[in-house]
Amino acid sequence: MADVTQSDMTPNEKKILIALGTLRSPQYPQHLAKFSGLSVEASVQSAFLLQEKGLVKIIEDINTNYKLTNEGSDYANNELPERQFIDYINKLDEGPTINELKVKFGPKFVGIALGWLRKKEWVQIDGGQVLSNGPQEPGKDEELLNQIQEDNVIDSLLQIESYQQAIKNLIKRNLIEKSEDKTIKIEITESGMDIYKSGITLEEEVAQLTSDLIRTGSWKDKHLRAYNIDAPVQPVYGAKTHPYQRLIDEMRQIFLEMGFTEIKGEIIQSSFWNFDALFQPQDHPARDMQDTFYLDSTGDVPPEYTDSVAAMHEHGGDIDSKGWGGKWSREQAKKNVLRTHTTANTIKYLADNPNPPVKAFCIDRAYRRETIDPTHTPEFEQLEGVVMDEGMSFSNLLGLLREFYHRVGFADVRFRPAYFPYTEPSVEPEVYIEGMGWIELGGAGVFRKEVTEPLGIKYPVLAWGLGVSRLAMLRLGLRDLRTLYQSDIDWLRKSPVCKV
Repeated sequence: MADVTQSDMTPNEKKILIALGTLRSPQYPQHLAKFSGLSVEASVQSAFLLQEKGLVKIIEDINTNYKLTNEGSDYANNELPERQFIDYINKLDEGPTINELKVKFGPKFVGIALGWLRKKEWVQIDGGQVLSNGPQEPGKDEELLNQIQEDNVIDSLLQIESYQQAIKNLIKRNLIEKSEDKTIKIEITESGMDIYKSGITLEEEVAQLTSDLIRTGSWKDKHLRAYNIDAPVQPVYGAKTHPYQRLIDEMRQIFLEMGFTEIKGEIIQSSFWNFDALFQPQDHPARDMQDTFYLDSTGDVPPEYTDSVAAMHEHGGDIDSKGWGGKWSREQAKKNVLRTHTTANTIKYLADNPNPPVKAFCIDRAYRRETIDPTHTPEFEQLEGVVMDEGMSFSNLLGLLREFYHRVGFADVRFRPAYFPYTEPSVEPEVYIEGMGWIELGGAGVFRKEVTEPLGIKYPVLAWGLGVSRLAMLRLGLRDLRTLYQSDIDWLRKSPVCKV
């Protein structure tokens, strides 16, 4: 970098350099602004210009903060569900049954507590009886929960892997929230200090010659700002569709060109359409509060399907199936949720249109209780599709999926056997990415008769679903899923419209 002189600096830059040279220590923008007499915005802008000249250094600090959610505040005061349970069980002469616990604490509370009791290996279940493994010392999650409540988190603990995992579990359980505050400090460099020590002269600077200055000749007595002919021109970016939206539009167009009908559905769905109609058992772990957003409302269970779906769950209905056993609960099926997948839309569409042919797809948002990280978010886009017609087979499904992925831009496609609760046979399509290998991009299969029979669907149904955001990460070369949802104007401007 060429030597910088006072003539290369604006008056505001000089004021910042004088302030830093006087104070002799890194400063926050607010303090620097107060000392220099500039606004905070002008102070930061001048500091970045001085950093380009090598006269100051911008130091970024990221402070991570944790605070209790409403649910976390309740548990910090009343102890975690599993702690309440183990303390209660240890007071008894013999282990209670699960039904006894449900009567005392309620089914929802028992479901949450038992899941964590087994995960922490505090209890074992034998023949429906819950047996304690003995008194348990407070866990790291309990320790951190109380520290956060008292606003006294010990930073050194967060460097230990076991405490980091405890933090992740508390966030996943929606007991705490994580936030990050970014701050900067501005520090003068040796070069900046040399200029400061040489003495800085503040004088009025003229940034633009006016006709009045030229006519009167007063420009001769003014200090004119130096004009840098080597300075790069300001880049110009044309307007364009968001890269993620552009990819969604591209996939939508592919299915429309293949003769599919696009469908939409409600974000709020009853558990009946989100789970029960898809033959997902009512005690399936995916229904837990840890995985699903339940609402304080209920929906209607269609009476024309209630008996047939209940019979299928309880004993397999009138087909060669054993169902799931147990008693199917209409009340549980009425509970409203934020849809966990767009399959809730397609199965309802099939029930309303049981006569072939049906070729439909849906690209829409789904919601699950996920910890936000580079590969997960609580809300995400999903592409769902179905084909229902006489004579449809598994080979038709593979051919359709292969055609779709080819049109999206993946040359190599293969299929790996998989298991899903409502399709059989089932596969996971994989595409080959140079440098990454084979990447799984969704799930597919043929709807089981346990799904179609109760709804009056008499023909084979091919079904598939894929996470649009994962595909977008591959197409756009991203490492962090959150980039798709953040308003990073620099990334949006520089993201190409197409590959050349």
